[in-house]
Formats: sequence, structure tokens, C-alpha cells
Amino acid sequence: MAQPLIDSIKNSSLKNKIFFSVTVVILLISVLIALFTRWILISTLVSELQQRGLGIGYSIAESCRGFILTKNKPQLTSLVFDARLGARKELVRYVFIKDKQGRILAHTFTSAFPGQITDANRIEPEKDHRIRLMDMGGDRVYDVAVAVKEGIYRIGSVHVGVYKKHIDQLINKLRTTFLGFVSVVIIFFFIISHHLSKTITQPITRLTDVSDEISRGNFDVQLDLEKGLQQGGVKDEVRQLSRSFINMTNRIQESQAKLKESDNKYRSLFASGPNPIFVLDRKTLTILSANPSAEETYGYTREELVGRPFTDLGPFDLDENKWAELNAQHAGSVTTISSKVQYFKKGNQAFFVNLHACPAPYEDKNALIVATTDISEMVEKDSQLIQASKMTTLGEMSAGIAHELNQPLNAIKMGSEFLEMMLEKEKGIPERELFHIVREVSSQVDRAVDIIRRLRDFGRKSDFTREKILINDPVNSVLDIIGRQLRLQNIHVRLRLTADLPPIMAHHNRIEQVIFNLLTNARDAINLREESGRGDPRREIIIRSYARDSQVVVAVSDTGIGIDPAVKDQIFEAFFTTKKMGEGMGLGLSITNGIVEDYGGRIDIDSREGQGTTFNLSFPAVPQGR
Repeated sequence: MAQPLIDSIKNSSLKNKIFFSVTVVILLISVLIALFTRWILISTLVSELQQRGLGIGYSIAESCRGFILTKNKPQLTSLVFDARLGARKELVRYVFIKDKQGRILAHTFTSAFPGQITDANRIEPEKDHRIRLMDMGGDRVYDVAVAVKEGIYRIGSVHVGVYKKHIDQLINKLRTTFLGFVSVVIIFFFIISHHLSKTITQPITRLTDVSDEISRGNFDVQLDLEKGLQQGGVKDEVRQLSRSFINMTNRIQESQAKLKESDNKYRSLFASGPNPIFVLDRKTLTILSANPSAEETYGYTREELVGRPFTDLGPFDLDENKWAELNAQHAGSVTTISSKVQYFKKGNQAFFVNLHACPAPYEDKNALIVATTDISEMVEKDSQLIQASKMTTLGEMSAGIAHELNQPLNAIKMGSEFLEMMLEKEKGIPERELFHIVREVSSQVDRAVDIIRRLRDFGRKSDFTREKILINDPVNSVLDIIGRQLRLQNIHVRLRLTADLPPIMAHHNRIEQVIFNLLTNARDAINLREESGRGDPRREIIIRSYARDSQVVVAVSDTGIGIDPAVKDQIFEAFFTTKKMGEGMGLGLSITNGIVEDYGGRIDIDSREGQGTTFNLSFPAVPQGR
């Protein structure tokens, strides 16, 4: 029953809630005051009645002491009847006297003495009196028992029964009075609370009506609200609320105007931006919208793009950390997703883009705004720069290559001249010797072909693509090309390559260029140290490969001159070089760093001037199962 009432109150209007609350509070306070007053009055009346009974009892006990000792029953009977004379007759129901053995010596009962009350209110030995409420033939009386003593000895007791109905009559009158008082208070405060609730809620109701109008877009209604502010004092909370509401409405209008202006601006940027922009569903990566530049660049109409998975255009691979970083960002924070990634236009035409994304709400959905920037021209120029660097490297190697090619060519020449001489002299060549010469010539031809093949592979223009490669393979390929030349310069190369390393996503030819640049730099540093007169008898280069956490690391260490700390932060800048004029353009390490970063790697340098340098290249390992 209580729950429907509570629900009804919850669903009622504020006016009814205030009215109900004030009424209930006043009612409770009135009832509590009435009950408390009644309790105090009743306690006082009961105490007064008991005290009167004790007064009568002690008076009789004082007078009857001698008569009890002498067993003078006529005098005792006279005493007890005298106690009920006059006004006391309406107060005293009965009086009786007992001796110490509990025998009744005198009483006021005109009929037989009711035996049930003889010992009903026995006084404890250590007390002088005792009071107990009892029923006497339909009447409720307080039996007031007072001990009669002679010195320290109890010789009997006096029992006085006083009517409780005297108090009950007063209580009934008080109850009627209090009910009337509470009723008047309730009616009075009912009227006040009704008026009070109406006074309080009327401006709030008006404010609610105004807010409903504003929620429908009618901001002019606030003018009527401002007129209503003339009523009420400065400290009136409702008036203050109304002013705050007006201020809030003005700010909403300003915000809406700014939002509309911003929306128009960003719609204009979205529509006329030079770069393709896509709006993606954050969960499914489905294209929700695309700007005209996206249609023009990718060759699809907007209808063909919307609803298509964005991954149809190219890869959108993010690891867990990248996704967590992207989801944790607030709207407007831009994250670089991929650099130099290959995407495809309609007709499967490939080109390279940089991908940037930021989270943003779109039509009540969690979306990603993805911008793709066409960098095909830049990638082509980077490729040309790398190719030019390769050609420069091949030019620097030309003397060593010529020397290396001369060895198999000389062997072939010597074998052919020997055969020519034997034929001119018409001398026979033993079959075994002829077989040995032919086999040796063929071996030297293979050697020359292998040298030319390696140079051709190294000098081939490489595409910017990613594929699974093992880092040890390009290291070994570079050493096949430059290893012999390093040995001719008395530089010993130590390999400490770990087998069974996880693959990385890169391109074999470009990683070759990185290793080649680091080895030639190591060679130049070793030679420069010797030229400076601080030559180390250990002219060596150490190449190590190993796995660390989720990275594959290649370390190239030399015993060269080291790097000056003052220029350490500049060595990866384009066209920065410490070599003499004409000995280098300063592009080798810049290209190296660019290639490593393109494949998600990084280069760390550990160098001590005069003691050598270590370049640590770390690349993300391809997770198992991919």
C-alpha cells in the first residue's frame, strides 16, 4: 500500500509535492507536540495522584501505630473510615490495615473483604512503601502500600486504593482538546501550505513553459520571462534562476550561431579541401562519407564510396597500442596512421599516400576522419635520390670492382692464350689437362657473371614496397659486393648474426642500401683515424643481429675515429658532411635514416670520439601468424 502512495507522490507536480511535504511536516510536528505534552501531563497527574495516596497512607500509618500494638480494632476502623470522608470519598476507593503477620485489622469495605488484594501489593523489607496498579471490580486503582514501623521494626502496613478514573477523565478532556487543537492547526497550515506551494511553483511553472518553448527553438519567448523578473526581490532564488536561465539561453543562441558558422566553415573545408577526406565508422571502418577530392583522386563516385570498406582502397593496419592511443584521444586530435603506404585508385592503379586520422562524432556515431595525402611524386623523387646515391656508390666502387673483375678475366685470358698457343704449335693437349682448363675458364666466367649480377641487383631501381624479409639476407648480399674490397684495405669484418630471427616488413634492396651506407661510413672512419695518426691495430667492423622484445636489431660497429659530440645531432640532416670538399654530398646517412623510418624503425648511435661508433638499427618484428 505504501509503495503506490510513494510512486504517486514521485509522479505528482512540484506544487503538490511542496503542499504534501509542508502538510505532512506540520501534521507530524503537531502530533509530536501533542503526544509529548500529553505524556508530560499524564506523567504529572499520575505522579500527583500517587503522592496524594502516599500522603494519606503515611498520615494513617502515623496515627495507627499505637492501635496496631494494642490491637484496638474499633479505633483502627474509625481511622480508615475517616480517611474516606468528605472530598476524599471521590478519590479513595478503599483503605485497610494489616498487622505484620498479614492479618486484616481494619478496612472500609461494607461487604466481605476481597481476599485477592491481601497480598497483591507486598512491600519489600528494605522499602517503606510500594505502589501498584490493580483492577477492583471494573475500577482501576493504584494500591498505595505504606509500612507502619515502631522504631526500626515493621509492625504492619496501611493500604490506600486511589481511583485512576479521576486521571482518565482528565486525560479524555485533554485528548478532546488536543484533537481540536491539531485539527485547527492542520486546517490553518493546509491553507498556508496550499498558498505557499502555489506562490513558489507559479514562477517555476512559468519557467518550465518558457524552457519548453525554447527547446522547440522559440528563443523570443525569453522576452516574456524578462518582464516577469520585475516581481520578487533581488535575493529571490527563483528570480536568480530565471536570470541564469536567460543568460544560458543567450549563450545557447551564441553557441548555436558559432556552431552554425563552424559547421558551414568545416563543410566548406570538407567539400573544397584539396586532399581526399573520408568519414569512417570507427568499429567497421566502413566509409560513411567522402569529399569531392576523394571522388576525384580515387575515381569513384560518392555513391560508390559510401558503404564500401575503407580497406578496399588500401591497408589500414593498426596495432593494439595505436588503436588504444587513437581511441583515447579527444575529438580533433590528429594521429599519423601510416606513411608512404600504397593505395589503389579505381582500376587498380597504385599510388602512395600518407594517412592521418582523428576521432570525431558523426550523426550520433563514433567516427574517424581520415585524410590521405598523395605523395607519389615525393616517393618517386626519394627513389631517384636513392638511385643517384647508389650510382655514386657504384662509381666510388669502380676501381675495386674493376680489380675484382680483372681476376676472373685474367684467368680466362691465360686459359684461352694457352689453348691458342697449343693449337698454333699443333701440339696435342691431354684430355685431362684440357678438361681442367675448360672447367677453370667456366668457373671464372661464373665468377664474373656473379659479380656483374650482384652489381646489377644492387644498382636496380627499387620500389617503395613492404614485404617480409630476413634482416641477415641484405647484410650477406652487401658483404658479397663490398667484402673483398674491405679485405683489400686490411679491414676485417666480423659477423655475429643470429639465425632464425623473425622477419621484418621492408624491401631487400633498400635495406641493402642502408647496410652499404653504414659499411662505407665505417670504412671511411677507420681510414680517417689512421690518417690522423691515431690508428688502431684492430681495423675491423663488427656486424651483429639479434631480437630484442618485439624488435629485430642490426648493429654495425667500427674502430674508427668516432663522432664529435658537437655534430652528433646533425649527422642525419641532408647535405651535412664532415668530409672534405668533393669527397661526399652528405646524403648517405640522411637517406639511411629516411629508409629506416619508412619501415617503422629507428637508428640509435653510440659513439666515443677517437674510439669508434656503433649504429643500432631496430625494426618492428612481424608478429607470428601474420
